[in-house]
Amino acid sequence: MEKNPETKPDTNPGVNPAHNPSLNPPVVASDLLRWAETLSGIARTGLGFTQSLYEKERFEEVLHVAADIRAAAIEEAEADVLYEDWLVSVGSGVPGYVTPKVAVAAIVGNEAGEILLTQRADSGVWLYPVGWADIGYSPSEVAMKEVLEETGIECEPLSLVAVLDGMRFGFVHLPLYSLLFHCRMTGGELKGHPLETRAVGFFARDALPQPLAGASRWVDLAFRAIDGESFPSDFDAPRMPTWRGDITTI
Repeated sequence: MEKNPETKPDTNPGVNPAHNPSLNPPVVASDLLRWAETLSGIARTGLGFTQSLYEKERFEEVLHVAADIRAAAIEEAEADVLYEDWLVSVGSGVPGYVTPKVAVAAIVGNEAGEILLTQRADSGVWLYPVGWADIGYSPSEVAMKEVLEETGIECEPLSLVAVLDGMRFGFVHLPLYSLLFHCRMTGGELKGHPLETRAVGFFARDALPQPLAGASRWVDLAFRAIDGESFPSDFDAPRMPTWRGDITTI
């Protein structure tokens, strides 16, 4: 879904979007999703800290607006249901401070230079082994645990390949940071989890299964790591918030 903003008369002679297209970019579904989740986080965090009934009403109103925006971005979403779900999730104080979810993933290669992939049971999409960052485990321990649980393969974490913003690249529709580790296979046998995977296997770069989630963002990094290349951990480049104009370029 893609929408273009309405063209409005320029009320500031010093700021003309026609002279600087970056001030008037097209609005797409991913922008709406980002705005909705940002407003939702602000509102829920505010509700978790405020003691003022007046502020509580204002934050709840913002939460309604966020739900409307998210429903416009994702067709299957219902604004009233989103609002109620968000409201129920509000915590108190520091536990109520809303932050992105964290997932931990693993790039595991074999002696043939192939990559370990799983076909997700829920979506049918292929991806590296990945799961939520469980409490009581360090990130590298979660990587080992997820690989073993999902594929039957034992591994040892070697390096942090990347920290990825999952929502930014369309992996998921909720705020999510994914920690991607390169791991060395140490043992085990291929055996997919009966509830979490449809299939598991090792694949060469020229024979990757489809559909493959977000391939343009991580496949090159993954095979560079598997091939033994040493490089700094990758991360998403900073960006100007899409709801603010960069007046320094006028």
